[in-house]
Amino acid sequence: MSQQKSNTTTGKIAVVGERELAIGYNLLGIEDTFITSGDDASKTIQDLFSSGTYSLIIISDAVRTSLPAIFRKKIEASIEPLVIFMPALEGNIQEESISVLAKRVLGISIPSS
Repeated sequence: MSQQKSNTTTGKIAVVGERELAIGYNLLGIEDTFITSGDDASKTIQDLFSSGTYSLIIISDAVRTSLPAIFRKKIEASIEPLVIFMPALEGNIQEESISVLAKRVLGISIPSS
């Protein structure tokens, strides 16, 4: 008899980052948005990640750089919850960052033109 792994997450989405990112997702209907940076961001993300409440955690790239390297590697490799990093909303979004994101999240390569 095979045992199925029980899914402990609820399908909820959390967003952590700058004010603009959090407000944007809040306007889309995501209730769990956290405006934070630095050490506060690291603690918030660790709490969200270990809570078992979220299936998806969206983190701004700026917050990503403030995370301890060991924890950052752990969440980058995580599938449950899935953690994705959003590029900064200012300036040009580079094709390379989108390709890297697609490769990591979807497992597909997007050739740049």
